Amino acid sequence: MILARVLGNVVATQKNERYASARVMLCQPITPSGEETGATLLALDSVDAGEGDTVIIVQEGWGASTAATGEQGAAIDSAIVGVVDRIDLLEEEG
Repeated sequence: MILARVLGNVVATQKNERYASARVMLCQPITPSGEETGATLLALDSVDAGEGDTVIIVQEGWGASTAATGEQGAAIDSAIVGVVDRIDLLEEEG
């Protein structure tokens, strides 16, 4: 699973029928402390996430497909499966 921040909505004039009701979001992976890490990625939104939300993304075909479209077998690599309310980090032991 990937922790990420939603940067915005990607508009597509045409989509595969399986994705007709799903929104495509541009996401930036982040560390638990909120620092950007890695390259941006596209994910189908299955939880009504919005710009600026911290989200959990699953990047596994079967889980992403089922979460985003409700159908098994759609060719999807990444799906937003949760909106993060807060992150509690443990203090480092010294």
